[in-house]
Amino acid sequence: MAPKVLISDKLSDAAVQIFKDRGIDVDFQPDLGKDKDKLAAVIGDYDGLAIRSATKVTEKILANATNLKVIARAGIGTDNIDKDAASKKGVIVMNTPFGNMITTAEHAIAMMFAVARQIPEASASTHAGKWEKSKFMGVELTGKTLGVIGAGNIGGIVCDRARGLKMKVAAYDPFLSEEKAKKMGVEKVELDDLLARADFITLHVPYTDQTANILSKEALAKTKKGVRIINCARGGLVDEEALAEALKSGHVAGAAFDVFKEEPATENPLFGLPNVVCTPHLGAATTEAQENVALQVAEQMSDYLLTGAVTNALNMPSVTAEEAKVMGPWITLAGHLGAFIGQMTDEAVKAINILYDGQVSEMNLNALNCAVVAGIMKRANPDVNMVSAPVVAREKGIQISTTNQDKSGVFDGYVKVTVVTEKRERSIAGTVFSDGKPRFIQIKGINIEAEVGAHMLYTTNNDVPGIIGTLGQTLGANDVNIANFTLGRSTAKGEAIALLYIDGPLPEKALKDLRDTGLFKQVKELEFEVA
Repeated sequence: MAPKVLISDKLSDAAVQIFKDRGIDVDFQPDLGKDKDKLAAVIGDYDGLAIRSATKVTEKILANATNLKVIARAGIGTDNIDKDAASKKGVIVMNTPFGNMITTAEHAIAMMFAVARQIPEASASTHAGKWEKSKFMGVELTGKTLGVIGAGNIGGIVCDRARGLKMKVAAYDPFLSEEKAKKMGVEKVELDDLLARADFITLHVPYTDQTANILSKEALAKTKKGVRIINCARGGLVDEEALAEALKSGHVAGAAFDVFKEEPATENPLFGLPNVVCTPHLGAATTEAQENVALQVAEQMSDYLLTGAVTNALNMPSVTAEEAKVMGPWITLAGHLGAFIGQMTDEAVKAINILYDGQVSEMNLNALNCAVVAGIMKRANPDVNMVSAPVVAREKGIQISTTNQDKSGVFDGYVKVTVVTEKRERSIAGTVFSDGKPRFIQIKGINIEAEVGAHMLYTTNNDVPGIIGTLGQTLGANDVNIANFTLGRSTAKGEAIALLYIDGPLPEKALKDLRDTGLFKQVKELEFEVA
């Protein structure tokens, strides 16, 4: 029987035809996604679900998805899919991360022009029969400094287009190397420097804990007077209330927003203000982009349902079914090693070096590399996956190298990851025990044996008496329960580390109390995705 796919949002006719040509039984109901109850009632009949943003794939809908194997989003964002519930259900979640990059970048450039020349207001005035030529005095882009926050795929295209407009481009991106910045023809700067110098600021970062309100009230106060701000990335990156006040005071000369903290945005502090251009999340709204992502979705879903090939999956590795049986625990380990270093590294990564020893060196190293890189990149970009991570790393100029060697120690196999930045090298190694569970076995060259937990505490200190007692007492006083406690040291009285597996998130007070003891060089809370 042919696989059956439901398309519950508007999708290109060409995409529907691809399914048919590949022998997929496709049911095109572009308005069904708006009816949650009806979708939940019929979803059990389908092997695949192709959606855009209108369909919300909730835990309730997934509970009825008895046959569903794959959900594919025509676009980048998957906030409308409960990915945890999908993973537990064994449903693959795919997206199309590269189909609308140019379109979104072009929209940001168009919005910059619009706010620079007050085009929407001037157009409305002229349509109203007025001729207010002197009212709409604009500014040129040539020679101005564009501050780009986030110089990844879309931000990189914006940088390129801005340079073509003869603008000076300053980019803030912790993961952008100096070498890559030079190749792009942009100046790599810190955020405060960008705020102080930029005539225009455009944002191109995902919404994460690190980027939420990146243009806060305090950050806006640091901007150059007369700055114009463009956001075509994600709502919530800018404090909209504070921006409205800065626009009213005249400190900010204009703003152009395609995304908002609350969407659909029927009211907003920015609405109605002069020289504020607003569009209803049109970043990907071009015929070309819609066609690109639709065709990609159809091809990806067909490939998986017919051959088992996995592309652009967010919740599983891109490996064959045969490989997955053996490699699953090692892929998990690789992701944990990457996540450890990713959470420990605040500087731009120049290179990632991965060593495979023993039995693991005979496996699909490409998939393992992808898992390591994705783990490192997830801190800055939670939407990155094993397929897109190497592309993102390449765009940022990060060099990735691998070495495989025959068994060289007590373990049948292990993986060691070293990250190189401008300031330091940081390394961690791990293995998979016979129980199939990953373990950390070395950090900074210090041998340990640590189980991986969802919540962990990492500390470094000089090897002196009293450290264990201080850790235990301080955590106990903050009602933190320790599930596992691992210690290691380089030499007696040398550098020592501790890695603790704790039962839940660490209270801020516990972190502060540990730092206030003055005994620790480093105190870091870490989180890992543990099944």
